[in-house]
Amino acid sequence: MKYLRWGLFCLLLPCLCGGEEVLLTPSLQIYDRAGAPVRGILSGRQTDYQPVTLDQISPFLMGAAVAAEDKRFYTHNGVDVAAVLRAVWQNTAGQEVVSGASTITQQLARAISPRPKTLWGKTQEAAQAARLEQQYTKEEILEQYFNRLEFGNLTQGVQATSKFYFAVDADQLSLSQAAFLAGLIKSPTYYNPLTHFDRALKRRNYVLTQMRENGFIDEEMFTRARQETLVLHAQKRPFYAPHFTQLLAAQLPTHTARAHTPLDRSLQQEIEQIIQNNLSRVADSNVTNAAVIVLDNATGGVLAYVGSANFKDKAHSGEIDGVRALRQPGSALKPFVYGLALARQKIYPSTLVDDSDTFFEGGFRPHNYDENFHGAVPVRTALACSYNIPAVKVAEQLGAAELLTFLHQLGFHSLHKEADFYGLGLSLGNGEVQLLELTNAYATLARGGIFKPVQLSLSPDVKMPGKTTRVLDEKTAYLITDILKDNQARAPAFGLNSALAVPFEMAAKTGTSKDYKDNFALGYTPRWTVGVWVGNFDASPMQKVSGITGAGPILHDTALAVQEKYPSPDFSTPDGIRRTMVCNETGRLAGPTCTHTHEEVFDEKWMPKTCTGQHTPAVRTQITSVQTGDIFMVDPSLPHAAQQLKLTAVCAQTVCRWTVDKKVLPGTSCETWWPLAAGKHTLAVTCGGQTDSLSFEVLK
Repeated sequence: MKYLRWGLFCLLLPCLCGGEEVLLTPSLQIYDRAGAPVRGILSGRQTDYQPVTLDQISPFLMGAAVAAEDKRFYTHNGVDVAAVLRAVWQNTAGQEVVSGASTITQQLARAISPRPKTLWGKTQEAAQAARLEQQYTKEEILEQYFNRLEFGNLTQGVQATSKFYFAVDADQLSLSQAAFLAGLIKSPTYYNPLTHFDRALKRRNYVLTQMRENGFIDEEMFTRARQETLVLHAQKRPFYAPHFTQLLAAQLPTHTARAHTPLDRSLQQEIEQIIQNNLSRVADSNVTNAAVIVLDNATGGVLAYVGSANFKDKAHSGEIDGVRALRQPGSALKPFVYGLALARQKIYPSTLVDDSDTFFEGGFRPHNYDENFHGAVPVRTALACSYNIPAVKVAEQLGAAELLTFLHQLGFHSLHKEADFYGLGLSLGNGEVQLLELTNAYATLARGGIFKPVQLSLSPDVKMPGKTTRVLDEKTAYLITDILKDNQARAPAFGLNSALAVPFEMAAKTGTSKDYKDNFALGYTPRWTVGVWVGNFDASPMQKVSGITGAGPILHDTALAVQEKYPSPDFSTPDGIRRTMVCNETGRLAGPTCTHTHEEVFDEKWMPKTCTGQHTPAVRTQITSVQTGDIFMVDPSLPHAAQQLKLTAVCAQTVCRWTVDKKVLPGTSCETWWPLAAGKHTLAVTCGGQTDSLSFEVLK
C-alpha cells in the first residue's frame, strides 16, 4: 500500500519530478605499452570520473555511507519521514538550517538533477527520489550514488576518489579508509583532506561511531579502525605526452574510459630531456622549440611523441603541436624524388647529374647549401650530400604532377594544392607538411616501400587515416636506404663525424627550409624511425642553424636512446640486388678500359650499360662565374693587384684550359683568377673536349 501511495504522488505531481539531468561521461585514462599511466583526461564535467559496478566497491564503504548519511536507507521509499520531522524541529528550534534530512536517494536525485536549495527545490528532490525508488532496486540506487558523488579535488565517484587519496581501487579500501571517504560526503570542501586533514579525521571517527552504534561493525573492528594510521597519497594526476594524448583522445569513440597505447613513457621522458639539453646548446642562435616522434616500423605504433620543448611554456607557444604543425621540410623530401625516379627507371644510383648553375622553367634558379657547383656528380653523392640542383633536375624528368601524386601515396595529405602551385620547388620542400607525415614516409622506406597508417592505440581500430599498401617496390626502397646510410657518401658535405654518424646502421637525412625557419632530421633502422623538427613557433628564422647542426644532434641522441631500448639489426639485402663496379667518369658499369672505378648497388633487372672505352662527358662544359654581357669596373681606390675576377666552370673532368682573348691563363684547374683589365674581352674554357666561351667588358 505504501508503494502505491508514493507512485500516485509522482503521477499526480509529475512536474515535481522535473529538472535537467546531468549526463556523465567517464574521464579517459590513458596508459603506455607497459600499463604505466600516461594521462587522465577529465570528464565532460571536468572531474576525474571512473565508473564502477557495485561489486567493485568495498562493503565497508557502503556500510559507512549508510550509517552516516541514511541509516534507514533499506526501509524508506526515498524520503525518511522521521528524519524530515526531526530536521524541521531542529531547524525551527535553532532558527537556522542545521539538518537537511536528505536520504541517499534524495542525494542521488540532487546529483542527477541539481536544484536550488529552496523549499520548492527540496520538494522536487523528494518527488524524484520517490520515482527513483520505484524505478530501481536499492542496490542499483547505491551503485549510481557511489558513482555520481563528488568528493572534492576534481574527484567524482568512489573509484577515482580511492585512487586519488589512497592509491587503491574502491574494492580494496580498508574499514578506516572507507569511513574516511564516507565522511567527505557531507561536505567535500569543509572536510577537504588536503587542507583540513584533522577535520576529515574527526569526521571519520564520527562515521565509525555511527557504524558501531547501528550494528555495522563490532567493538574490535571499531577500535582497530580508529587506531589505523591513514596516509594520504594525494597523487598528482599523470600528465605525460600531452600533445599525443590530445590527438589520441580526438580519435577515440565517445565515452571511452581506458586506452592502452604503444607509447613508451620512460622513452618519452628521456627524449624530452634530450631536447632540453640540445636546445640549451643553440639558445643563442634564436632556437626555442623542437618536436620529436618515434615510430615502431612493424606496426606504425607511436613509441614517443614530443610536440614541443615544454607544453606549459606559454612564452614560446608550448601548447602548439610541432609534430602536426605545417612546416617546410626542405631537403627532407629529396629521397622520395630519387626513389620515384629509380622506380620509373629514369636513373641509377650511379647516374651522373649535372650540378651546375641552371635556370628552370619560370626562372627558378636553385642554389646549393654551400653556394658551390660540383659538376658531374653521381646520384648517390647528390642525395647523400643533399645538393639542390641535381634534385631539381631529376624532378624535372618526372614532372611536378607525378611527384605530387607519389607524395600523396606516401601520406603527405597536407600538400593539398595543385602541382602548378608548387612547381619543381616541390623537390626542395617548398610545400608545408607535418613532421608526422614526414616521419611515416621515412618509415615506409624502412619497411621496404610499404605504407602503414600511424597507430595511436593498441586497439587496431584507433589509427590515423590511410590503409596499408605498397607504394615502392622493395628493391627501390633499399637503393635509397643504401644511399642514406652511407656515411662515406655524405662526408664531402657533412664530414665523417657528423651528427648523422652513429655506431650502428641508420639511414638518415636532414632538411633546412628557406631562411633557416625550420630544421628537420630523419633517421631509421629496420626496427624504428625517428623524426625531429627544430625551429620557432612564431616562424622567426634561426641564426644559420641548419638541419645538421640544429635537428641533427637531437636525432643523434634520440637514436642512441631508442637503439638501447629497442635494438635494431642491420638492414638486410633483398633478393635481386647486385653490387658491382662502375666507371667514375660515366656512371656506367666498369669496362676493361676504365681506370677509376667504385662499387655501386643496382636492381639487377635495371642496370646501366658497360663502358666501351669511348667516354662521353656526362655534363656540358660551362662557365659559371661570368655570363655573356657582364660588365665589371676597375676601382681606382684599390690596389690593382687586389682586383681579380674569379673564373669557375663545370665539366666532366678536373683539367681545364682557360683563355682570355685567346691568351692561355696559367694553371689547369676548373677554378682560377684573372686580373681585371679595361676593355672588351672574350673568355673561353676547354675541358673534356668541349669548349664554352662568352664575352664581357671591364670599365675603368
